Amino acid sequence: MDDMGMTDKQFAAFLRFVISDLKKLKEQLEAAQTEEAKKELIQLIEKLQTSLEG
Repeated sequence: MDDMGMTDKQFAAFLRFVISDLKKLKEQLEAAQTEEAKKELIQLIEKLQTSLEG
């Protein structure tokens, strides 16, 4: 079966989630909440890896 991939709207929604997560990380780093930011970064990496592997 062929994989059709994401539509433009699905990809845009995906990018909004990633941007939102990155903004949270930025805020945490600015507030010196490095341990929380590290956890968030690990979760984001895992989400992206899962999406990549489909």
